[in-house]
Amino acid sequence: MADVNPRGVSAEVDWQTVARLVLTSRAMDRVEEERLVPEKKILYQFSARGHDLAQVLLGLQLKDGDAACGYYRSRPLLLALGVPLADALGSGMGRVGGYSDGRDIGVVFNYPNPAGAHALPMCGGVGAQYTPGAGWAQAIKYKEEELGEGPGGAIAVVLGGDASCATGGFWSALTIATTQALPMLFFIEDNGFGISVPSEYQTPGKDIAANLASFAGLTILNGDGTEPQEAACLIAEAVAHVRARKGPLLLRLTVPRLEGHSYQDTQTYKSEDLIKAEWARDPLPKLKAFAPQLDWDLIESSVDHEVEAAVAEAETRPVLDVARVADNMFFSGAPSQVGGGAGLETATTDEAKPDGQRINMVTAIRRVLEQELESNPKILVFGEDVGPKGGVHAVTLGLQDKFGVARVFDTSLNEEGIVGRAAGMALAGLMPVPEIQFRKYAEPATEQINDIGTMRWRTANRFAAPMVLRVPGGFFKCGDPWHSQTNEVQFVHNPGWKVAVPSNAEDAVGLLRASLRGNDPVLFFEHRAMLDDSWARRPWPGDDYVLPFGRARKTREGDAITIVTWGAMVPRCETAAEGISADIIDLRTLMPWDRELVLDSVRRTRRCLIVHEDLRTGGFGAEIAAVVVDEAFLDLDAPVARVTMPDIPSPHHPSLLEAVVPSVASIRAEIDRLVGF
Repeated sequence: MADVNPRGVSAEVDWQTVARLVLTSRAMDRVEEERLVPEKKILYQFSARGHDLAQVLLGLQLKDGDAACGYYRSRPLLLALGVPLADALGSGMGRVGGYSDGRDIGVVFNYPNPAGAHALPMCGGVGAQYTPGAGWAQAIKYKEEELGEGPGGAIAVVLGGDASCATGGFWSALTIATTQALPMLFFIEDNGFGISVPSEYQTPGKDIAANLASFAGLTILNGDGTEPQEAACLIAEAVAHVRARKGPLLLRLTVPRLEGHSYQDTQTYKSEDLIKAEWARDPLPKLKAFAPQLDWDLIESSVDHEVEAAVAEAETRPVLDVARVADNMFFSGAPSQVGGGAGLETATTDEAKPDGQRINMVTAIRRVLEQELESNPKILVFGEDVGPKGGVHAVTLGLQDKFGVARVFDTSLNEEGIVGRAAGMALAGLMPVPEIQFRKYAEPATEQINDIGTMRWRTANRFAAPMVLRVPGGFFKCGDPWHSQTNEVQFVHNPGWKVAVPSNAEDAVGLLRASLRGNDPVLFFEHRAMLDDSWARRPWPGDDYVLPFGRARKTREGDAITIVTWGAMVPRCETAAEGISADIIDLRTLMPWDRELVLDSVRRTRRCLIVHEDLRTGGFGAEIAAVVVDEAFLDLDAPVARVTMPDIPSPHHPSLLEAVVPSVASIRAEIDRLVGF
């Protein structure tokens, strides 16, 4: 059936399918609310009543090559994409199969959908869906224009409520999509509330579409998501616009939220008149009136039977064996269905073959990036000022000139956008190498960092987003609370991330190349003080040198004490240990870290000193100390000790900085104390 709206746009719609899917969504909501939640078989339930018609109409417009990034009320979209009903219900029940094998709440969907549009892994955080959608859209554009890949007309769609339009993720994605003219559709379902907060507290004038009318590079459509003909035509127009590469588009559809935010929400903050007015806008009666030719009783009876059968199937599924709860935290040999696999697979060696003069870490990192960019067209390097300027630390100098702005490019000043965009690119099969300009600046991206790290685990290896996130940090000639932070332990505490902290050029080469050819997200920490430090200079270790993660190195061997350190503290420990028979261990990676080398050394020397630049309380040294005490306590002849920064921000003046960063003198004093204990 073709419908035409006043704008003259037609939409070919199979209203029989629309009716079946909307009724399926309603039946699933009903069986959850009336049986599965009261029986405590489902703990989180979000009704889609009122949102369902518009989402179904959207989902039926999507095809292979597209990706949709939804949120917790997006199940009708998943139904339109073809998700099995038993998976949708079983996921809410936490059973094996479905979206996560019971690791994640059932309303946080994902769906690889072979030969169809992917439903990218949804996030628990409001607004976190937008920037990965922008990354997928940019990957579409890059693969079409630079690699000649992909089905023509593919798009990225991001769904969100009006309240999510107040988040940084929304504004960052909007900036990315408009400045880059990306094939991205912002699908805003405005129900007037963010849980209990009315839209006047979220959006001035309560209409994000009106507010964005003059936003350059963005086409706006606005309408009623409960009117079948209007909604169908607007959605068809929006999708066609983006497929035709006319730029990003924002479609705002007003819809009622006919139930509470979640099952537990009684909506006492709404007046009776408001609730009555919302139910008067229920799209289901409007759909029935619009398509009276359909046999609604027959469709409803059929749908009820299908949903009951899906409930029965879901209930036969077991709960995941507890022995498997930690599966898929990292890549373990089986590729994910979507994302990853973008690194080169050529032969490598873990044996360094030093060649030529000593080079600094800046040169070493740049050379690896250059070689991998040359060899692997799926690698993209981006961040603030990485283009013509070459990065504030000169690491990417000249790379844009050689590889072009499509592969080495500057970004808007928004770390959420940098890392979230990288997630979408990685899901689309690229290998992104985003840069955070200084360690402290990573804070706005922490939600995306968490979501990326947990992705493989929470989707049961259906999706993964490998990348290399480069982060310079640490003190340099001076310090300050904004540019000199290390705090590597925060990344270690983000499950699913590997963490590299090279102290020298050779290790930087091996670890960076391993990261770029790996299948996990990696935090690659580049210490500012070591980038051009003379001690950190090493000969080039070879074009195929790869250093496995979790393999520490002894920079000096002895039997009086074990000193465990990393980063800029390694040369200070070497100087401090002059004249002492010491094992000095440079961990090189913190996730994973080389527990066995440390424990073997401590069992032999019977003393352990840990030195790191990060703050003392909660620093990674505390984890090392705990492991040593747990597993080698009876071998110790002295207490495990730490030399660290005090629990204060990095001070600015060089004399103040030097007073608090572990110094050669303070490290030597602790060595002497432990050796003489």
